Amino acid sequence: MNEASKTTTEAGLGDDGFLAMQAKVKGSNIDETTLLATDYLNHFNEIVMLLEMVPDMPDMLEDVKEWKPKSYQDHFRDSTIGEKDLAIEAYDFVPAQYRDPFEQTVEQINLLIASTVERLEKNVIAGEDDVLRANTQSLSQLIQRLMDTASAIIHGSSKTMDQAEIDILLGD
Repeated sequence: MNEASKTTTEAGLGDDGFLAMQAKVKGSNIDETTLLATDYLNHFNEIVMLLEMVPDMPDMLEDVKEWKPKSYQDHFRDSTIGEKDLAIEAYDFVPAQYRDPFEQTVEQINLLIASTVERLEKNVIAGEDDVLRANTQSLSQLIQRLMDTASAIIHGSSKTMDQAEIDILLGD
């Protein structure tokens, strides 16, 4: 039994369900090993693009504040991609060795975005244009780094950034 099958069995989904789902996603944009799709990261790409506009267009902060986290499955429910139903279905079969670090990383991204919005709002209110620009750049890069970690997990890595690494990057 391979490692992915072991974790699927431990999750109560069984080898047959995992193997059947692997076959079902073959040829799609869903990774056959992890059963995850990179399209989910578009949800975060949107907010990063908006954040990066704030220093030049502070009014964009209102649009930034409207962004809300979405679960993987909710993202695909609202998606227009052709394989959205398959992505939703496959998520129930994602092996724990990928699901757990993926969900942990997504939670870190969501928390970082929330704290970034708060920080940038304080900078805008205080009229700290230089600090706003510096914070936007460094925090956007950190969000992107976490998104890179999520992408690596989607493609088969189980490595995450722990909170201590994030704190060091934030200078906390």
